[in-house]
Amino acid sequence: MLISPAYRELNAELHARNPAYGTSGGKWAAKVHRLATQYEAVQVLDYGSGKGSLRQALYATFAGTTGTWLPYHFYEYDPAIPDNDERPERADFVVCGDVLEHIEPDCLYAVLDDLHNLTRKAILLIVATVPAAKTLADGRNAHLIVEPGEWWFPKLASRWRIKEFQDRGGHFLCLGEAR
Repeated sequence: MLISPAYRELNAELHARNPAYGTSGGKWAAKVHRLATQYEAVQVLDYGSGKGSLRQALYATFAGTTGTWLPYHFYEYDPAIPDNDERPERADFVVCGDVLEHIEPDCLYAVLDDLHNLTRKAILLIVATVPAAKTLADGRNAHLIVEPGEWWFPKLASRWRIKEFQDRGGHFLCLGEAR
């Protein structure tokens, strides 16, 4: 199971209640575009896309002169966002930014396996390692998994060849290539 129905509802409620929840993706647009281009991605998947800020930033910054196309097909998946909750297809390049720390601990391995199966060439993971400023309606911190990079590394390295792992104090970036 990737997400329980109850937790899906809690996330949907937090998205509805807090306009800033699910909007951090845009700050990674330049790195995502550079890596998607480097890996010659035909498809790019934003897994856990939230409110679509990565898509918005990519189109605003890197779309052609018409502002309507990118050099790759970009699509989004987020089980708590209507119209983005359909199971995605495999993609050359997958982005999963500020998502894994929100996963229910009992579902973590299923989500990591899902990401592994969806990744054709490479994945960029951005994971917070500190508590969130936001809380769920049931009172829990929005970051259900708060662990340092050393805790995450073997879980990621068992699924992808790690090309880059940067601890940035409070979060880390991990670039992995498909095996």
